[in-house]
Amino acid sequence: MSKKAKASPYLKRPTDPIEIDRDRSVAGLLAKFEATSFQARNLSIAHNIWLNMLDDTCTIVLGLSGPLIPAGMRRLIAWLIRNRYVDVVITDGLTVFHDVHESLGRQHYQGSPLTAPSELQSHGIARLYDTLLSEEEVREADEWLRSFVNMQDMTRPYSTREFLNLLGHELAEIASEDGILTAAYKARVPVFCPGVTTSPLVRGIAAGRIDRKSPFLFDVIQDVVEMAHILVGSTNVGGLYFGSSLCSDFVRQAQATGTVVNARLRPLKYVVQVTLESGAMWHPVEDADNWSRAAKELRSVTTYCDPTIALPMLVTALTQSAARQIKARRKPTFTLGRDLVMSAT
Repeated sequence: MSKKAKASPYLKRPTDPIEIDRDRSVAGLLAKFEATSFQARNLSIAHNIWLNMLDDTCTIVLGLSGPLIPAGMRRLIAWLIRNRYVDVVITDGLTVFHDVHESLGRQHYQGSPLTAPSELQSHGIARLYDTLLSEEEVREADEWLRSFVNMQDMTRPYSTREFLNLLGHELAEIASEDGILTAAYKARVPVFCPGVTTSPLVRGIAAGRIDRKSPFLFDVIQDVVEMAHILVGSTNVGGLYFGSSLCSDFVRQAQATGTVVNARLRPLKYVVQVTLESGAMWHPVEDADNWSRAAKELRSVTTYCDPTIALPMLVTALTQSAARQIKARRKPTFTLGRDLVMSAT
């Protein structure tokens, strides 16, 4: 038998190898991950922090970026919104566009990342890594968005939050099942889209400006102001960020703006970041100094994992572990007209 290691304040909690047993629940697997290391343990911590948010008087902000809809995450996200596991959504225009695409009855298809681009182009196919969609259907979505924009009041600008609420209302009339925008419209959950001009969402809108001289405008500053008011009006705030730093950057700027409105703005209490973005290594959520107004008692974790793996695991685990928290949860309510009005928890 090898000699026992010298006593140390650091060598107190050994890792516990995962055993195969009859517990087939995802929540049970994540509980086992608590006794492991690396990203398995981080994923378990993310699950526990999300449960803490649901247990607390907390406004939960969900950040989404990247091709999550083409990858098959749409129903999961809609379920989170519909059942109020989250209260505010921040996303990029790519996510919104592909949500619209599927709400219009279109689909994404499995493909191969190795197929030659020239071969796909000859068949009118667009590709996102290993996922395919029809270029003709993309153009039809662009035209549908252009027609929708032309029905709006051109005498004033719209925040992306107001625009996406109206868009969710319109899509709810025709969609066969809920996506992000339709679920958010029905649950009265605000959706913000920072960086809207860097996405295909504005392609049809821009075409309307060129072809028909449509003067439609986004007021992106209003988005920051409204998000700041949400932060100011919340007892506690938790952030769940899947993908790039776009959404967390938006919250940081809204925090900075919120200090102008109320110097005693409460800092974020919980942060979960799930990403493969290398830049997150330089600004992980665990380094509170890099997070604008992070709470001293901040509970946070960065999990370096593909969001298309982590999100289904976390959501499935919550369906098995969060029944008590959801039943007792006090959540904020919103009035989503031209102006956003929040009733605190």
